[in-house]
Amino acid sequence: MKVLVVDDESLIRDVIKEYLNIDGFEVQEATNGEEAVTLALQNDYNLIIMDIMMPKKDGYQAVKEIRKAKDVPILMLSARGEEFDKLFGFDIGVDDYVTKPFSPKELVARVKAIIKRNEKSVAKLEFGGLVLDDKAHEVTIDGKSVNLTPKEYDLLKYFVSNNHIALSREQLLTNIWGYDFYGDDRTVDTHVKTLRHQLGKYGEYIKTVRKVGYKFEY
Repeated sequence: MKVLVVDDESLIRDVIKEYLNIDGFEVQEATNGEEAVTLALQNDYNLIIMDIMMPKKDGYQAVKEIRKAKDVPILMLSARGEEFDKLFGFDIGVDDYVTKPFSPKELVARVKAIIKRNEKSVAKLEFGGLVLDDKAHEVTIDGKSVNLTPKEYDLLKYFVSNNHIALSREQLLTNIWGYDFYGDDRTVDTHVKTLRHQLGKYGEYIKTVRKVGYKFEY
């Protein structure tokens, strides 16, 4: 899971990053709203934590610009706790609002809750030119449909749903083929090889993790 933390105070960013890292989140940082917009448009994040009072472009302006192009969940972080500020934040599409000073553990809990809610509603996963549309049960590469077998589709979906997480062959066998499957690790390796071939240049997103298994990394 990748989170963008936007705050002009380095101490705040460091604290949030430390607690998110403990829970396995990958964290990128931005020091102002302008930088946040640039990073948000260039990358795919599972969530953005956005401060309000920042130089160059405040959090509200940044959220409005990001919302024009991306539907990423956003948690607003601010020292301003007035009802008007919160309502305005929700009006422009903020998913949650946390007032400073805050508990880092509570912040992480809110991040997890927002991501979990959002995952249930996401039907289309995009990784550059690789798109998995779960409602249509279709995978496209640079706009062209790819004909995957049911197992290849399930394997890709499991990989992209666990972006940046190392998955053992045993995990893959259990979650894709089921507990009662009597095959061995070679079954996973064979399907990964054919899936990589089907994905063309995007097959390189499926990395081999030595002595573990595989992980999807975008």
